[in-house]
Amino acid sequence: MLATGRRPPGPCRLLLVEDDDELVELLSGALSDEGYDVDVATDGQRGLHLGLTRRYDVVVIDRGLPVLGGLDLLVRLRSKEVRARALLLTAMGTVRDRVDGLDAGADDYLVKPFDLDELSARIRALSRRALEATGVLRVGAAHLDLGLREVVLPDGQRVGLAQREFELLRVLASRPEAVHSRTRLRREVFHEAPAPSIVDTYVYYLRRKLGRQVVRTVHGRGYRLGAL
Repeated sequence: MLATGRRPPGPCRLLLVEDDDELVELLSGALSDEGYDVDVATDGQRGLHLGLTRRYDVVVIDRGLPVLGGLDLLVRLRSKEVRARALLLTAMGTVRDRVDGLDAGADDYLVKPFDLDELSARIRALSRRALEATGVLRVGAAHLDLGLREVVLPDGQRVGLAQREFELLRVLASRPEAVHSRTRLRREVFHEAPAPSIVDTYVYYLRRKLGRQVVRTVHGRGYRLGAL
C-alpha cells in the first residue's frame, strides 16, 4: 500500500494505462512534450502495480483494458486510498456509462474518439488541482506557496505577488519542462484578455520582482519556467 507522506514538489507525474500501442505512442509523446513525467502501463494489472507502488498526480485510464478492466482498476486504486486525479477514456458514452465511471472514482470522463487538445486541457485542469493540493510548487531552488500566494526564496525570504503574476508563475511551474505559447497563457491565465501583449507585460513584472532568470524566453514559441 502507498505510504501517506507527500512527495517533494516537482513536475506533474502522470500514469497512462492504455492498450492501444499507437495511442500510447501519441499520448505519451504529446504529454511528455508538455512537461509531464509519464509512465505507461498497457494492461490493468500493470497499471494497478504502478498505481500502488509509485506516486502520481494524474492517472489516465482506458476503460476497456485487458487482464483487469479500467473500472475495476480504478475501484481498486481508490480502495487503497490512491488519491491521484483520474480521467477515464472510453468508447462507451451513454449517461449510464459516465455515471458508472464517476461512481468508480473518476474525476473526469472522455469518450473516444477525442480531440487531443481537449484531452490535454482536461489533464491540465486535473494536474492543477492535484498540484495545488500539495500546497507548494518548485521554482528552481525556491518554491511557490500556493496558500499565501508568495514565492519563498532559498534563504527564507518571501516575495508577494499580485494575483495575475502569481497565476502566471503557477501555470509555468505546474509544467516546468514545457514551453507555453502566448496564446495558451492568455487563455489559461488572462482568460482571453484582449491585449496580445499582456503576457509579455506580466513576464516583465515577474522578472522585475524575481530576476530575469525566473522566466525563460523560447524565441518563436513562448515562455517556460526558469529558476531562482
